[in-house]
Amino acid sequence: MEIREVELNGSQIFVQCLKEEGVDFVFGYPGGAVLHIYDAIFQQEEVKHILVRHEQAATHAADGYARSTGKPGVCLVTSGPGATNAVTGIATAYMDSIPLVVFTGQVPTHLIGNDAFQEVDTIGITRPCVKHNFLVKDVRDLALTIKKAFYVATTGRPGPVVVDIPKDVTDPNVRIPFVYPKSISMRSYNPTVKGNLRQVKKAVDLMLDARRPMIYTGGGVVLNNAAPQLTKLVEKLNYPCTNTLMGLGGFPASRRQFVGMLGMHGTYEANMAMHDCDVLIAIGARFDDRVTGNIEKFCPTARIVHIDIDPASISKNVKVDVPIVGPVGPVLDDMLKVLDESKREPDAEAITAWWEKIDGWREKDCLSYDTQSKLIKPQMVVDKLYEVTHGDAFVASDVGQHQMWAAQYYRFDLPRRWINSGGLGTMGFGLPAAMGVQFAYPDATVACVTGEGSIQMCIQELSTCKQYGLPIKIINLNNRYLGMVRQWQEFFYQGRYSMSYMDALPDFVKLAEAYGHVGMLIDKPGDVEAALKEAMALKDRLVFMDFITDQTENVYPMIPAGGGLNEMILV
Repeated sequence: MEIREVELNGSQIFVQCLKEEGVDFVFGYPGGAVLHIYDAIFQQEEVKHILVRHEQAATHAADGYARSTGKPGVCLVTSGPGATNAVTGIATAYMDSIPLVVFTGQVPTHLIGNDAFQEVDTIGITRPCVKHNFLVKDVRDLALTIKKAFYVATTGRPGPVVVDIPKDVTDPNVRIPFVYPKSISMRSYNPTVKGNLRQVKKAVDLMLDARRPMIYTGGGVVLNNAAPQLTKLVEKLNYPCTNTLMGLGGFPASRRQFVGMLGMHGTYEANMAMHDCDVLIAIGARFDDRVTGNIEKFCPTARIVHIDIDPASISKNVKVDVPIVGPVGPVLDDMLKVLDESKREPDAEAITAWWEKIDGWREKDCLSYDTQSKLIKPQMVVDKLYEVTHGDAFVASDVGQHQMWAAQYYRFDLPRRWINSGGLGTMGFGLPAAMGVQFAYPDATVACVTGEGSIQMCIQELSTCKQYGLPIKIINLNNRYLGMVRQWQEFFYQGRYSMSYMDALPDFVKLAEAYGHVGMLIDKPGDVEAALKEAMALKDRLVFMDFITDQTENVYPMIPAGGGLNEMILV
């Protein structure tokens, strides 16, 4: 430990700890319990505070920053409703294993439990949806606790950590020597840093025995920055590779070995190959229900290798044959080394026959759509977005049909470019998450693909975008329905569209203009490409593009509830 010969109060300690951690941005919203901290933030310039318009947006913006950079996102909210408003964003990050450090204000320690003004049990409320949380009761514990919070959030399986800070802990009149540890060791927390080499060798033997192999990868590849190792492994073996929704970009979509996303709205070839494979190599994926379909029908002939940093994920949903607990990158490094040292090669004849079968499934062209329609097809908008941005944009999305179309039609070649709420499925995520990305990469093209339902959940953040001059491009696929709800009601509820029609929509062009941005209404297919090009040319302006799309369009393929991966609805 290094002791600095300086005395600081709690709020100054807070700010200095963020500097020590290399924090660039804090997304937040002030309130009484955190005013001492805000005063300390005001008196320095190194750590920049971003004022959002709702605490949910603070967590989503920090989340978008974390997903796009790999660094922990940081937010600061006040006690009571400030903390409860942040819970949705905390849960979103928890479900997708995103490193966040969320600081919440709390009433003074002597008032905790007294039902004081703006008091809630933040520790109790957030316990089910955090990796860990802390209540700091003494200013002398503050620096060490913050160090622990960043360490826990960013190591092992990442996740959100909440630090609840009573107001008296940041009292400007109480000063102590500032102590910040350069390293941390926690007896009860020792994440695995390397996989078991014996298990790696067993996995490699099984992989080389495969006649119908499949490599199935998830968000763990992206989170551990292991895309280069995955790409090398796939190309070395020439095995087919599929990504989950969270794993898109982990393997380049433009490579021949990529067979598309799998799961409920995955491609025909990806799902059929999963169903028929004899060896499945799962890397940084958690066998989510949207991927597996009916567990009893999942990969019925496959022996399974599973690489994951979290031992609790191994055989949790699907029993596996060769488990490897460890960070994806180092495990793949070991796997590549074992492959290089091995004198064995995959069965070339069997692999060729397997690719012929997969190419036959590809011929179905399951993502085709009507390109001659007189109505704007939402798929075409995403297709054109990909073309106009040359596949080089960061794409944030909200949740629903538009999210699936963005995942299907924007072909991600790089990791950390696809920013979406996978596990929790949080409407309202897209715009604030895009803000976090734009702060991290001010010169990048950042697009938010959304729908008229989702965008209204955090639309007040258009004000934040105006304040900070964020040139985000919003692609609103407006079908006047809660599209995914309507699709399920069409398929499974005999067309009873209960509460899924959006009856009183605002004029989004005027609304965008009211916030000081550029608004566009596009209602003809022939205008889509030109509108996107015009918007992208406005480098320093937020542009809200309201695309009036075909109301009847559904997301295909689709696996109905209870179905197996080979039981897709294609049209």
